[in-house]
Amino acid sequence: MDIYALGIAISVVIFIAVGIYAGRSVKKLDDYFVAGRRAPTLLIVGTLVASVFSTSLFLGEAGFTYDGQLGPYILMPGIAVIGYVYGAIFFGTFLRRSRAHTVADFFGQRFNSHRVQQAAGVTIIVGLGGYLLVVTQGAAILLTELTGLGYFQGIILAWLSYTLFTLYSGSKGVILTDTLMFLLFCVATVFFVFYIVDGMGGISQAIEDLTQVESKPNIAAWHGTVGSGTEWPTAKDYLIWSLIMDMSWGFVYAVGPWQSSRHLMARDEHVVVRAAVYACFAVALMQVLVYGIGGLINLANPGISPSETVMIWAAKNLVPSFLGAMLLAGIMAAALSSASTFLSLIGFSVSNDIVVHKKQLTVNASRIAMLITGLVVLVLCFIFPPNVFWLMLFIGTVFASSWGPVGFMSIWSKTITADGAFWGIVTGFFGNVIPALFDYIGFISLPSYLNPALIGASISLITIMYISKRGTVSAQEAQYREDLHRTPVVDCDLQKTKITMLAPAALVLYGCLMPLLLIKYYVTPYQTGVGQLLSNGSVDLTTGEAILAMLSAPVYVILGLIVAKVVWGRYSPTSKLSN
Repeated sequence: MDIYALGIAISVVIFIAVGIYAGRSVKKLDDYFVAGRRAPTLLIVGTLVASVFSTSLFLGEAGFTYDGQLGPYILMPGIAVIGYVYGAIFFGTFLRRSRAHTVADFFGQRFNSHRVQQAAGVTIIVGLGGYLLVVTQGAAILLTELTGLGYFQGIILAWLSYTLFTLYSGSKGVILTDTLMFLLFCVATVFFVFYIVDGMGGISQAIEDLTQVESKPNIAAWHGTVGSGTEWPTAKDYLIWSLIMDMSWGFVYAVGPWQSSRHLMARDEHVVVRAAVYACFAVALMQVLVYGIGGLINLANPGISPSETVMIWAAKNLVPSFLGAMLLAGIMAAALSSASTFLSLIGFSVSNDIVVHKKQLTVNASRIAMLITGLVVLVLCFIFPPNVFWLMLFIGTVFASSWGPVGFMSIWSKTITADGAFWGIVTGFFGNVIPALFDYIGFISLPSYLNPALIGASISLITIMYISKRGTVSAQEAQYREDLHRTPVVDCDLQKTKITMLAPAALVLYGCLMPLLLIKYYVTPYQTGVGQLLSNGSVDLTTGEAILAMLSAPVYVILGLIVAKVVWGRYSPTSKLSN
């Protein structure tokens, strides 16, 4: 066993031990499903970030930027990750007030309909089951690359690694191990990236040199590599595709079950808001590091195949063995954290959202449901071929179209009915899946502006409005929604509110600083490399790269001001008078 396999083995053993230890304190369903609703900010940040980062980031997306899309992935102004923030403000805090066990359970309570709960639960099982399949296969690929194991053996080992502690400890173990894994892969990535970039002469020199890589034309441009041999005929097609995907993933971060469900575990609503903002920063900065280094590795070797192994190759060839082992252990941690979250949510939905007699539900019954679910996923891993990046994009956006409209309207619409919610979930799901499937098998060819996520969301919204207009909101539904809009008196605390106000202030500061950093360390060396600097040596601010870099300012400054207004208006002591 070499140092890389040893590092992974040690980290996995630690995570299993911590998870099993946490499981000893699970006594009731609240402990198993929502970690007793006592989690502080750090644990919520840890589980939010860890559950969204997996092999799809370190293998699939890093490979995507390596293949030619570094520029847009670095320069886009974080449209997706701000979903954390508006999701917490306009959905997550209200979700926590419901004190539901799962997000699907919340939908069932909100619309006084088990049918709606079941529809949401089925989408969780199918969607996150597919995502769990992707993550397990990604972990198996990593194990195969680093050990003498075959692919099938890798799948079994990966499956056992996250199933052992998730099955026993539920959310209590998941949230704790998620945070440990979050800290591991963040620290490992930071040291890994800085070591490689320093060896390339610094970030500015590396970006300038990247513009000269002939095998990856325009990899550092604002639109990346487009045209023949890619999915996008023109830069405009890529921009449209990218904006739709970013907006879709924003809705996923806002209401997606493996993200919004984390808010159910928070100690109070202040934790929900703070954790969402800090998770936004953590995800945005980690993406910059991973996407950036994925593209820059072209300077060391532009011919790595398959491209999904680019981070593995760099860990074994560009850094000291200890640092490479640390990074690979971090990648495995990212895979296991996401897998444990998905498995727990699927198991919870099978036991809590699909069954009718919830009074008979016990912790052991939930564990049995989770085990059966895990075994089904294990079998499917052997049947379906791995495709980490594209499957991840497709499965994630299913929730944007099936849950996005229903999620926000459940809080803010007085007219949405139970029937409207049910059919909105169903039509949004199939309105995404069917076009995506037909496009994938070549039966149709969708233009970039008809992305399946956009089609599904539009169908869902139209369906909700049409059916709700012909129905009636019951008195119980209306009262439940009205109760949701009453801020808990315990959260109207001046000291808590002042601390929470630091979060929107950080958003404004980020919006002011990020454009300056991108202009200095990305746009300037890029324009130097391609000869776009003005005659006096200054940056041309009219180029696509410069414009995208500057867009972070309005996005984050405006968002910060909105959050500050909502937080102060909702949680300052004077707001008690309006409740």
